[in-house]
Amino acid sequence: MLSGRKVGLRARHDDDIPILRRELFDDVVNASRADGRPWRPLTHGFKDPRLVVDDSDDRQVPFSVVALDGGRLIGSATLWGIDTHNRTAHLGIGLLPDARGQGCGTDAVAVLCHYGFIVRGLHRLQIDTLADNTPMLRSAERNGFVREGVLRSSAWVMGEFLDEVILGLLADDWRQGSRTPD
Repeated sequence: MLSGRKVGLRARHDDDIPILRRELFDDVVNASRADGRPWRPLTHGFKDPRLVVDDSDDRQVPFSVVALDGGRLIGSATLWGIDTHNRTAHLGIGLLPDARGQGCGTDAVAVLCHYGFIVRGLHRLQIDTLADNTPMLRSAERNGFVREGVLRSSAWVMGEFLDEVILGLLADDWRQGSRTPD
């Protein structure tokens, strides 16, 4: 497990899947904001590729986020779109509703940066988020990410087009900020 100050990132367990599905992906609004695809109900027992880990796919690494205080599952974190030639990747997190607003997102981003830059040897990490996702923007910027651009009206979410913000962080800039987890 990779540990930060408040959270740990560990491998996904089978018993994490129903909780993540119920708390994150069955919530129509949350799922619509987090995924570029339209929400749809999934039948019981469906092996949702957003939750079930495919260890043969080198382009993404999904983690379960757990509270260091007690080990309780509090969300999901993913390094995705990994490009080993250009040494880049995207990252994303989703926290269960009762874990939000406590600094866990900022810590999860920090641990993902440590994983991407130190463990994987990547050069650049990127976050793509909705312009009104203030918690993610705050978590990214607290970890040294820089706003690089806005994609105007690029995301169809619950009946309207929303802007997306692109944030980037280079390994050298991250190292200078020494934001490694404890």
